[in-house]
Amino acid sequence: MRRIPCVLMRGGTSRGPFFLANDLPTDPAERDALLISAMGSGHPLQIDGIGGGNPLTSKVAIVGPSRRQDADVDYLFAQVNVERALVDTAPNCGNMLAAVGPFAIEQGLVPAADPVTRLTIYNVNTGKRIEATVQTPGGKVDYEGDTEIAGVPGTAAPVKLAFLDAAGSKTGKLLPTGAACDRIDGVEVTLYDMAVAAVLADAASFGKTGREAPADLDGDRAVMERLEVLRRACGRRMGLGDVSQMVIPKPILLGPPSTGATISARYFMPHSCHTAVAITGAVCIASACCTPGTVAHRLAQLPEPDAEGRRMLIIEHPSGRTPVEIEQDPETGLIGRAMVIRTARRLFDGYVHVRDHVA
Repeated sequence: MRRIPCVLMRGGTSRGPFFLANDLPTDPAERDALLISAMGSGHPLQIDGIGGGNPLTSKVAIVGPSRRQDADVDYLFAQVNVERALVDTAPNCGNMLAAVGPFAIEQGLVPAADPVTRLTIYNVNTGKRIEATVQTPGGKVDYEGDTEIAGVPGTAAPVKLAFLDAAGSKTGKLLPTGAACDRIDGVEVTLYDMAVAAVLADAASFGKTGREAPADLDGDRAVMERLEVLRRACGRRMGLGDVSQMVIPKPILLGPPSTGATISARYFMPHSCHTAVAITGAVCIASACCTPGTVAHRLAQLPEPDAEGRRMLIIEHPSGRTPVEIEQDPETGLIGRAMVIRTARRLFDGYVHVRDHVA
């Protein structure tokens, strides 16, 4: 057996091992084989690995010093399929991102300041930068605090994440087809790429409200099959090619909000409904709400922006509500910054043991 140092961390509503980049193979195929073995993929419970048998707990973060002048660390996210020997590094994960700053500080990649440490993270998956603010009183990462986030029990210290120029994460364009709305397979959709490439549709187009329980949506096989057919067609239209083995674009069903919120959303990963919402998904949805002509803009109850173009949007999802602050140029309408608050926690550290023949 080969042992590899790792730290298991919760980032937002996700959980997974964090590795230093220099502890893993540089060859992508060798690296992916190692991750599949480490997580125990190929079994619904991931019984022979450290995965949690759920897409939200079968995630990996790989972190190292940045090779760029405008970032402190590089972060590669890997979504490891639970039941199949597949690793997808196409998207970013904004929840795991919440733990990248604390991990980087505690691993000595970034010096800690007092009382907070600000660092810039370069997401290798999307080629985009995120500014993280971590609580470090006395120069040490503090995980305790009074911040609550939907989908996580208890409270913890806040981690602020500001997505910088997140448009065109995988396609290079905010609107990959050039249109705010398209009709594909008889469904009116917005193909939108902000932090994550996504397909936004009115839940009513599928006979839904956008307020259903995830288990009810997952159990409606007719809707799930229709969503997958639509997702693949949209992937081709977005220039992503055959997306059958990819987790992007993400399908998102939207509905009108309840009082005090901006919009209701059901986010798919893509083959099951998220029990909350991915942070990249929340940034995508909030930005689309602020873009005239989109499906999201039509359904949203938008607050008025302040004089500098900032407004707080509230995304409703199965576990509660997620606020996203959008900064939009009042004259051009360009979205330059999206900010969310997450929490994170270090769960354990040590070594994961991988069989020699895959390592």
